Amino acid sequence: MLKAGRTQTLTVSRTTEHGIYLADEEQAEVLLPNRYTSLADKVGDRKEVFVYHDSEDRLVATTEQPLLRVGEAGYLRVVDKTAHGAFLDWGLHGKDLFLPNRNQQGGILIGHSYVVYLYEDNVTGRCVATTKLKSFVNNDPITVAERQRVTLLVASESEIGYRVIVENRHWGMLYRNQLFRPVAVGDRLTGYVRRITGDNRIDVSLQQTGYVQVRDTAGELLQLLRDNGGFLPLNDDSSPEEIARLTRTSKKVFKRSLGVLLKSGEAETTPEGMKLRNNG
Repeated sequence: MLKAGRTQTLTVSRTTEHGIYLADEEQAEVLLPNRYTSLADKVGDRKEVFVYHDSEDRLVATTEQPLLRVGEAGYLRVVDKTAHGAFLDWGLHGKDLFLPNRNQQGGILIGHSYVVYLYEDNVTGRCVATTKLKSFVNNDPITVAERQRVTLLVASESEIGYRVIVENRHWGMLYRNQLFRPVAVGDRLTGYVRRITGDNRIDVSLQQTGYVQVRDTAGELLQLLRDNGGFLPLNDDSSPEEIARLTRTSKKVFKRSLGVLLKSGEAETTPEGMKLRNNG
């Protein structure tokens, strides 16, 4: 069925002067305005569109992809405020996302960006944002597993690292001493679940662990060598800081990955650094 805030694949059912109508399997229709159509569109075609409410509270479709969909968290910029709430840029032409006053936690300023969650209002059916995340992001129950690859949204920073939203539904922690690249609030990252504690805390990392991490890092190191003319000023004696700056990994993982390349004969080391072998 047609619901706001979702990307759906619908069928062209008829054309009008204002655009084409798309229908779902129950033959409910929604208008795709002329702005998003082409002369090649014809009845029976299948089109992937995003459905939302326009300013007159009508369901409408667009081929644009929003920054957020229902059930997702994101980092959106405030573009306007009224007596009733704020409006956020969510990537759709001529349509901003409403953040009602009741859903705001702390001060909201125009031009600033905030971590929000997008949900469907159960009364109006409209897409609404909230900065009050507790009802939507929690760790009871946890639905991810250790070593699982996950999506991360960096939500806040502390002395020990960054609090992240895992898979749009859980809180996790990305520790500063395990980071080998710059990270900022609002970043969307791919990470891995390192550990789930007995009290339902989730620790995450930007790198896989064990052999898989070493194998993948060895491949990245080999490509880095190729991209830099076959030489990198790094070897076993290089400082952890320099290794992290150039490879975005720890010295321990670098040494193990370098060992893989040395063993395979794809690279060799010199007092100045590492380089590709002739067959590399």
